[in-house]
Amino acid sequence: MSEQERLYTVPLGKARAAQGYRRAEKAITLLREFAERHMKPTEVVIDPSVNEHIWARGVSNPPRKIRVKMTKDDEG
Repeated sequence: MSEQERLYTVPLGKARAAQGYRRAEKAITLLREFAERHMKPTEVVIDPSVNEHIWARGVSNPPRKIRVKMTKDDEG
């Protein structure tokens, strides 16, 4: 079973354009879109620790960028 593993810095600055009470949700959406664009998976699963890191400072103040390790197995 072959696994692809890559390390990315995902820019989340566009989440600042969303309304204050939706910025963390937008950051999660941006992360999903980035993963789909770069890894071309069949399904995107975000680890709970990444989710907690984005939501750590509250809904209106997500990080501007985040460094993540993305993996893809044979099944996508």
